[in-house]
Amino acid sequence: MKKLMIVALSIAMLLGLSSVAFAEDTNVYVTITNEEGKTVLAQKPVAVTDVDEDGAITVGDALVCAHEAYFEGGAEAGIKTSMGAYGLQLDLLWGYDNGTGYGYLVNNAFSMGLGDPVKDGDYVSAYIYRDLTTWSDTYCFFDKNTVTAKQGDKITLTLSAAGYDANYAQLNSPLEGAKILVNGTATDVVTDAEGKAEITLDASGEVVISAEKENMYMVAPVCVATVEKKEEPTPTVSPTPTSVPTEAPASSPAVENETESQSSRNMFYIILGLIGAAIVGCIVVAIIVSTKKKEK
Repeated sequence: MKKLMIVALSIAMLLGLSSVAFAEDTNVYVTITNEEGKTVLAQKPVAVTDVDEDGAITVGDALVCAHEAYFEGGAEAGIKTSMGAYGLQLDLLWGYDNGTGYGYLVNNAFSMGLGDPVKDGDYVSAYIYRDLTTWSDTYCFFDKNTVTAKQGDKITLTLSAAGYDANYAQLNSPLEGAKILVNGTATDVVTDAEGKAEITLDASGEVVISAEKENMYMVAPVCVATVEKKEEPTPTVSPTPTSVPTEAPASSPAVENETESQSSRNMFYIILGLIGAAIVGCIVVAIIVSTKKKEK
């Protein structure tokens, strides 16, 4: 009896740990394209739980959790599923009923059904078919889901279109002539014969890179670039000029000569005055002496 209780408790603990692991570790990135071909979710992070409690984390769980997190009105208003002839199927995606015209992929590979498993870090994509006659909607993807760069950097992406071979195995081919979009704005960049495109990242922050092509029901690719803002150069501050005391200009030779001449003239007049005074003094003395002699 005790052994049975231990086994039961062990199983319960394992189930509990499994559910905790699902709750804590299964985070995926979801992209959804609506009935107009617009990307309404671009690799948004989604914490996935076992919504239907079947013991597995699946594509269906990821899509339900994505609607709960991002669709106005939540999963109740945005997504519906039912059991069809080939298993669980979509009846409503992003609030749009398209019968069974939906596609979904994990890591750019077509899923067999909503019950396919997903794991932490996976990229889940879902779209609504627009061509309900020939079903020509073509899922396209870049060779990189995300890139990290600096503002002004150039990156190269390769665009592929997913299709099927004669045995209905997925076959990916380079897509030529698709115009690159950056944050929804068309650029002049077009993919070459190998599907390659060189893109300059002028904007900073989170940048969504996509593509479009005329005359094609294209499920647009998504690459999310995290672009570090370019640092502006620090302006150089010129030092404030220091005031230099201005010296009095040196006298010119002409001025110096004129000053010397003036001094010489002044000295001449002084000497002449002294001589004149001496002569006058001598005359006065002679007159006095002469007068005294006459009086005797």
